[in-house]
Amino acid sequence: MPHSFGYRARTRHMFKRGFKEHGPVKMSTYLVTYRVGDIVDIKANAAQQKGMPHKYYHGRTGVVYNVTPTSVGVIVKKVVGNRYIEKRVNLRVEHVKHSKSRQEFLERVQSNAVKSREAKEKGEKISLKRIPALPREARTVSAETNRPQTIVPVRYETTI
Repeated sequence: MPHSFGYRARTRHMFKRGFKEHGPVKMSTYLVTYRVGDIVDIKANAAQQKGMPHKYYHGRTGVVYNVTPTSVGVIVKKVVGNRYIEKRVNLRVEHVKHSKSRQEFLERVQSNAVKSREAKEKGEKISLKRIPALPREARTVSAETNRPQTIVPVRYETTI
């Protein structure tokens, strides 16, 4: 067969709808409010072909720079050669959703504010820095109390 280089070439699995998500787009998709500066994830929705992103931008994260009644403009960083180029992509709202990449950071900011307020009331200093997980403590495994066991597979038996 001839080789295809179309706009949607090699997107058979990329643009497919999820399990039990086939059919028309849900109304809740249109009711989400987007503001300039929001961080959004781009995920093409095959039920709406208009305003669909190019396959390169599928799965990317960007920042909203423009909002219109039916679509949003998103700034995405694209690697071209040895540099990042800022690309401006206009997409319909069916193909974007709010990113959860900053959610953990925002929760940590709120919890740190509470901790620092409580420490200030008590008059003590507190460190809010995250501490990486340390390696496990060293230990010696003795064979005196733990006798080695020989493990063999269970015989397969049919019960027909």
